[in-house]
Amino acid sequence: MMRYLQRFGPGLAISAAAIALSTPGPAIADEATNGKDATYYISLGDSLTTGYQPDVDKDTDLAYTDDLYAQLKQRTPGLKHIRLGCTAETTESLIKGGKCDYPNAKSQLDAALQALAQHRGKVAYVTLSVGANDILLNCVGPAGTLDGACLNSRSQTMAKNLAQIAGALREAGTENTQFVGSNYHNPFLGAWLQGAGGQQAAKESAPLVKAANTGITQVFKSTGFKVADVAGAFSSDDFTTQVNVPGAGEAPVSVAKICQLTWACTMKDPHPNADGHKVIAGAFAAQLADTDVPGASPSPTPTPDDSATPEPGTSTGSGSGTGSDTGANQPSTNGDLAETGASSSTPVLAGAGLAVVAAGSAAVYFARRRRTTNES
Repeated sequence: MMRYLQRFGPGLAISAAAIALSTPGPAIADEATNGKDATYYISLGDSLTTGYQPDVDKDTDLAYTDDLYAQLKQRTPGLKHIRLGCTAETTESLIKGGKCDYPNAKSQLDAALQALAQHRGKVAYVTLSVGANDILLNCVGPAGTLDGACLNSRSQTMAKNLAQIAGALREAGTENTQFVGSNYHNPFLGAWLQGAGGQQAAKESAPLVKAANTGITQVFKSTGFKVADVAGAFSSDDFTTQVNVPGAGEAPVSVAKICQLTWACTMKDPHPNADGHKVIAGAFAAQLADTDVPGASPSPTPTPDDSATPEPGTSTGSGSGTGSDTGANQPSTNGDLAETGASSSTPVLAGAGLAVVAAGSAAVYFARRRRTTNES
């Protein structure tokens, strides 16, 4: 694993660490499960989908995708999870490859399209979280600012890439396939605990992240995806409601939730902890609650338990792997990626001219090459 370390200014260290992602290639299902009744859930994206946990420094089975799969399997018996996420994935690498290795596929998107083709008509759910690393890995300068010109350029490229990814997936699916993408929580809010400079940085980050999320949402909706509002679930834009943050006193609820649901306030790492992943899974489940897959058993969608309020950054546990019934098969390639491209009206992610100084923080980025394929 390679680590890319950038300083956001003197001293502090909020790992704008990747909201990056992990695990490769499609594990094409074993038709030994008496195949014609099997249905599939395909998850794609960056480290949000791989459950990376900094306390154990590896991907785990705590990912929102694993929690969501457990919920979906209750209403869709026989559901199989094809887990494709890749830590540190960007929209470009998801299309072209280079971060993770996939058996007989050149990229994460290629692997997903192969799985959709092989199981055509049987893929019930597709989820996608990607885009944050396009900016975090490229536009954070040595002085700790988000470069406005870089941000504007990368945002335009990201919007086009995201439209191509979502469009290709949507085209490869069927009317029985539900597609959901996500926006992102604000990884810079942990800087609030670093004094006046950090509080100013946290406030200034809010419109920037909100603009990026608006662009992501517009692209997803334009390609027929529903959108899981992760930012909303984390109250990322709420600086009005004040609550007590252990060890920090009164702070906005947006800051409190970042401390409660991620590692930003303890390990200076913005990856969600186990509780954060449950909240993200709930945001996705809410979008999938409206329509049942044909043949599924209607049942209430479980919601995250908010009764417990852990100490900031603490996790309820760590694990590894992708749960039970894991296996891997070698998918056969079916040619080049579908070229869907983006229309001339593809939304551009706003943000040019905005610069956020995350005073005294450092960003740690995780990039990995993985060789295993996982399916549960």
